[in-house]
Amino acid sequence: MSLITVGLPVYNALPFLEESVESLLRQTDGDFKILAIDDGSTDSGLKYLRSIKDARLQVVAQPNRGLTFTLNRMLREVDTPWLMRHDADDVAVPDRVAITKRAIAQFPDAGMLYSEARYYQNGRSVGTFRTTRAKPAKLREITESGYLLAICHPTVTLNVQKAVALGGYRFDLHVEDVDLWWRMALHYDINYHPEVTTYFRHNAASVSAAHLEYQSVNTLYIQYLLLSHLHSWSPQGCESVREPLNRNLDRPRLACRDAMRRANICYSQKEYIAACRHLAKAIRASPMYFASRVFYETRAAEIALNGEDPERFLRQHDVLWPNLDKPSTPSQPESKMVTVL
Repeated sequence: MSLITVGLPVYNALPFLEESVESLLRQTDGDFKILAIDDGSTDSGLKYLRSIKDARLQVVAQPNRGLTFTLNRMLREVDTPWLMRHDADDVAVPDRVAITKRAIAQFPDAGMLYSEARYYQNGRSVGTFRTTRAKPAKLREITESGYLLAICHPTVTLNVQKAVALGGYRFDLHVEDVDLWWRMALHYDINYHPEVTTYFRHNAASVSAAHLEYQSVNTLYIQYLLLSHLHSWSPQGCESVREPLNRNLDRPRLACRDAMRRANICYSQKEYIAACRHLAKAIRASPMYFASRVFYETRAAEIALNGEDPERFLRQHDVLWPNLDKPSTPSQPESKMVTVL
C-alpha cells in the first residue's frame, strides 16, 4: 500500500496545470497516489486530467464548492495515512516524494511536515517563501504566545488521521491553512525539513495577489481566534470584527509586500524596468520591511512569524471581546523574531 496521496485541488488552473501535474508524474520515487478534484472548472482542465493514462491518478469532478470543501473532501476520501498538498499551478521538485518519505520515517508520529518553497514563474525561481523554521517545541511556544506560523501550504504533508481529529479545514476566507496550523501546533508535533520541495508560482491572478488586503484582514481574524482560544474568550464572527481588525493592518508593510510581488513577477517575465520601478515603490513604502525581506534570503537567525503583536488586539479588548475585564498581556517568545503578515 502506498504511504502518500498527493492532494491536487483544481479550479481553472490552465495554462499551469500541465506543468504542475508533469512534475508529480516524473518523481524519482513513483510509489504514491494522486487525488485530483476538479471543483467545477470552466476551462478544459478536467478534460486534460482525464486524458492522462496513469494508474496512480484518480480524477474526481464536483460542482463548484470552494477550496475548503475540496480539501476536506480529500481528507475524507484518501486511503493512505499521509496527504501531500500540491496546488495546481505549482511545481514539485523531482525528489519531493522521496524527501517526504524520509521525513515520515524520521518523524512517524508527526501531525504535519513542511519544508522550504521557492517563488517561481516562467521557468525562473526568484526568492524564498518566508517560513517559520523551528522545531516542534518552538512552534508550539510561538503559537502559545499568540502568533501564527508562516508555512507554505503546498509544501505541507498532513497526517490524515490527526488532521481529521482536529476538524480539518475551516472557513472560506482563503486562510484555511493558517487556521489549521495553530490547531495542529497546539496538539501535535509539526516537523520542518529544510529542503526545497516546491516551486510556488507567483501568479498575478491568484487570490493572494488580487485580494491581498482582504486576505490579510482574514489572517488577523485567525490570529484573533487563536488568542480567543488561548484565553478561553468567546470570539465574534469575522464580519463583526472586520473593521477593528482592519485598523491593525500595517499598511506600509502591506504595500511593500505587494510591490515586491509585482517586481518578482515582472522580473520573471524579463520586464526589468518595470521590476525596478516596483522595487523602488517597495522601498519607499517600508524600508525596514524591505531590508528584512532581503536579509531573510541570507537565512538569518530570526524566526519568521505571521500576524501582528498580540498587544494590538488586547488594546481593543472592549470591541473584540465585549463584556470582559481588561485582559493580561500574553507572554512573548524569548527569541528574536521577525513578524510577517
